[in-house]
Amino acid sequence: MANLQAGLTGTAMTIVSDKNTAQTMRSGSLPVFATPSMCALMEEAACAALVGCLDPGTGSVGVSLNITHNAPTALGVEVTATALLTGIEGRKLTFAVVANDEHGIIGKGSHERFIIDNEKFMTKLAELGK
Repeated sequence: MANLQAGLTGTAMTIVSDKNTAQTMRSGSLPVFATPSMCALMEEAACAALVGCLDPGTGSVGVSLNITHNAPTALGVEVTATALLTGIEGRKLTFAVVANDEHGIIGKGSHERFIIDNEKFMTKLAELGK
């Protein structure tokens, strides 16, 4: 974790399509950008911030996401999520996350991830029979 420091940022982008609408995701009935899709984009941005910063054989898993989704985004519009690493407490990483479309902020909040040893994590999962 030698390269891990507060202030790291990552971004992720998507275009609103039939695949990521509230209607398709069953999180609503309208053909607008789905909240679950925005959450996934925010997590993707946090992961992007960590690229090249974690030790070989380690990864991160999301453990909490506290967000608001404040504005709708229509089909065909680009959405960009940005994650800013704001805190490091041992293996716990805290990010400020925000999602924007061409009109401004559509959602924001905080996201926590934990650094894991990939092999140990998957071994534990297998031992649980999942």
